[in-house]
Amino acid sequence: MSLADEPLVCSAKGCRRAAVRAVVWRNPRLHDETRRKVWLACEEHTSTLHEHLSVRGFPVRLAELDAIPPEGHPWA
Repeated sequence: MSLADEPLVCSAKGCRRAAVRAVVWRNPRLHDETRRKVWLACEEHTSTLHEHLSVRGFPVRLAELDAIPPEGHPWA
């Protein structure tokens, strides 16, 4: 079984629901514009995770799960 075969679950603490969106963000104090981090979010936690990052001033956006590039490939 490859990583691609693993079910995608929400990144919110304690949540085991299926992910439906990607929360794409970066910490500009640590990373340049080419580096992105991805949190997976279920329907319930999408806005919570987005807001958590947004209020801290991190550049953040939502993306569809199929928009996540393979590991090692940059975001467009």
